[in-house]
Amino acid sequence: MKTVFSVLVSLCPALILFSQASTFTITGDISSLKAPIEWVYLSYFSGSQRITDSALVKQETYHFTGTIDGPVQAGLRIGYKPDRVSKARIPFNSKRDYAIVFLEPGNMLVASIDSFANVTVSGSKADAEYRKLQELTRPFDDQLSDLYRQSAMARKSNDGETAKILEKQIDSIDAAANEQVYGVYAKNNPGSPLALYALKNWGGYTIDAGKLEPVFNTLPEATRNSVQGKDMLEKINIAKKTGVGQMALNFTQNDTLGRPVSLSSFQGKYLLLDFWASWCGPCRAENPSLVKVYLKYNGRGFQILSVSLDRPGAKSRWLQAIHDDGLRWTHVSDLLFWNNAVARQYGIEAIPQNLLLDPSGKIIAKNLQGEELDKKLATLYLN
Repeated sequence: MKTVFSVLVSLCPALILFSQASTFTITGDISSLKAPIEWVYLSYFSGSQRITDSALVKQETYHFTGTIDGPVQAGLRIGYKPDRVSKARIPFNSKRDYAIVFLEPGNMLVASIDSFANVTVSGSKADAEYRKLQELTRPFDDQLSDLYRQSAMARKSNDGETAKILEKQIDSIDAAANEQVYGVYAKNNPGSPLALYALKNWGGYTIDAGKLEPVFNTLPEATRNSVQGKDMLEKINIAKKTGVGQMALNFTQNDTLGRPVSLSSFQGKYLLLDFWASWCGPCRAENPSLVKVYLKYNGRGFQILSVSLDRPGAKSRWLQAIHDDGLRWTHVSDLLFWNNAVARQYGIEAIPQNLLLDPSGKIIAKNLQGEELDKKLATLYLN
């Protein structure tokens, strides 16, 4: 399980198919809820720009109007009226108070059923396709929900080993859903308004360019030339440059003392290029395994270079995490969070991630953790 750039899928940059901006309208009906709802908030992306809007609820309805370049995924959430006496508001609950819809140019009706999150949408073919995909992923989501609950309990009780086992199960089920639902959909429905959305989900955060590129090339020209189509192509091209068998892209970034460190300075040794951050729970959970492997193989020349995606102004937290976790190897960062120059160069959108380089600087493996990394290094140092 990785920490990813966008926690809510609905806030990821969404699909844009047309070159001319067109008007959309939403009329929302919450008459069936009988809840003290005061505001509804809308959030979506237009190109790379995030748009947010709000609407005051009047007579159990709300309205939004805007312009989009084509079908785009959006999030709707509600704000409750304060209690007249205590002035307190009902706490936000994402399962109850947050809905995902696909906007399209034209008039849309969004009707809440038994909760604000449970909606029916008319006037959007893209949303109809989205609902079909949601039904297909539901069995996987049900499994994941239970595993997330178990994982949270394991972490709360400091049972790290159980948490790791559960996280591997989560990653496995997530990968199966991407392959069996989104992959199949993208291959069989290239002309769908959700083809690019499905392709992005299929690719995940560690793109296999050889798998995705042939399917991307079957998409209509308008889709491939859209803003998000070009963004997807860029991700595929980065994945091609950073795949197993490629020479690692050189870079220079400052270490904890402000001294420049270049990747090329590690040539001649096996090197693990590690992406992490002090705020990343799964990264911190993996660090003891990295320490164990480093101590076991460093005497034979093995090195680790860690690139941190810590936030601006958080150098002290970065340094404290290095100290607390006993990370004795070289660390670099520009403290630009997800805009870290090296992370962008390597297309990193989820952490922890790593690349194993041979002494020539060639990438020979990716995302090896725990025992997998230990076994790989054991094989390399036996040769």
